[in-house]
Amino acid sequence: MTEELTPRQIVRELNKYIVGQSKAKRAVAIALRNRWRRQQVPEGMRDEILPNNIILIGPTGVGKTEIARRLANLANAPFIKIEASKFTEVGYVGRDVESIIRDLTDTAVNMVRMEKQKAVAGRAFKRAQERLIDLLVPDENRKNRNRTPEEEERSNRTRTSMMKKLEDGDLEDKEVHLEVKQDSMPIGMQVFGPMGMEDIGSNIKDMLSNVMPGRKKSRRMKVKDARSYLVESEAQKLIDQDELVRIAKDNVENNGIVFLDEIDKVVGNGNSSGPDVSREGVQRDLLPIVEGSTVPTKYGSVKSDHVLFIAAGAFHAATPADMIPELQGRFPIRVEMDKLSTSDFIKILTHPKSALIKQYTALLAAEKMELDFDKSAIKAIAEIATEVNNKTENIGARRLHTIMTTVLDDYMFEHAGKLDKKITITKTIVEEKLEGIVKDEDLSRYIL
Repeated sequence: MTEELTPRQIVRELNKYIVGQSKAKRAVAIALRNRWRRQQVPEGMRDEILPNNIILIGPTGVGKTEIARRLANLANAPFIKIEASKFTEVGYVGRDVESIIRDLTDTAVNMVRMEKQKAVAGRAFKRAQERLIDLLVPDENRKNRNRTPEEEERSNRTRTSMMKKLEDGDLEDKEVHLEVKQDSMPIGMQVFGPMGMEDIGSNIKDMLSNVMPGRKKSRRMKVKDARSYLVESEAQKLIDQDELVRIAKDNVENNGIVFLDEIDKVVGNGNSSGPDVSREGVQRDLLPIVEGSTVPTKYGSVKSDHVLFIAAGAFHAATPADMIPELQGRFPIRVEMDKLSTSDFIKILTHPKSALIKQYTALLAAEKMELDFDKSAIKAIAEIATEVNNKTENIGARRLHTIMTTVLDDYMFEHAGKLDKKITITKTIVEEKLEGIVKDEDLSRYIL
């Protein structure tokens, strides 16, 4: 985690991608900084300091998921997003709640593996090049200690010559035979079944992979393709797998972030009959994971005590107070998200690093087309988004995607392949494209 970032700096970074929602940004910034503060506390006290889990309350499209995702990127922390509704089926045939921590651990292992691969990339590339030379110039007598100096010199000269060609890119399309590993688990032994069974299948597969040696198959491929495979293979040999797992588990236990979406879907409205009984059961199943427990994974036991949980939900039919008291107590921070206004929509279209207008401009630039929006057009799109959200279902900033797609539909279809075309979107064009749809409320429900 980046210890240099203060809460104020964290908010400043989040502002580059997310418009508004200052209360939510403030809450997550404090939560993130507290993780660094906890690491500075004496060890005896450190284990007693639990994360301040957060519930973000607000309709879809106001930035709940984006805040959690950008926060994890900022902290370089293991992060997963999971819907609480995956666990809601009556009779509990949903996914095992412990799969949350198993998935988070898988993410952490992949993150550390990528970092380690970058660290050994140079050595792995050199080894891969040497292996390519072995494939291109098979030398059966290379390991023969009884070779004459002349044979040794001739062999080295040939390899040096081939290495020069390889480095110059002259052999990229030449084909080589390469032994590649196959899946060690026979197809007949793979486990298929309803939701939740994929975890069992995955675990059996991992256990068997340690017992049954992986079969190899000879494949014919071009040098440029073989190099990628060999670089990855050599990198794996250079990485200490035990250290990789140790770092990943520590990262999960101290820095992991779980975004638990649709938490309101497992909250009843006070009735104790029907499917609400199942919902309360799901809350009780989630409770041990949120409050802290030890979860068995294929990498060993992982503790969830200090994983930060950020839950989110619209809470139309229920409130956080309808959650079971034990789970309520594990989410002490509650933040109500602000409803997006027309001015927010204007900022969302133009301000963030990945603003929607910038995205479409980049897409059409691939066709050598220049896309330009005048200010009146941007304001018109924002006003229409606000109007449609008020008339129909409020889906927040996601409404902008549907409106932009409708406005640009003809240009995305008809102008593809036309060179050096400049397109200027004006207020008149926006109104012509959308006027009839916006006026017809039934039609706008389906199209916008």
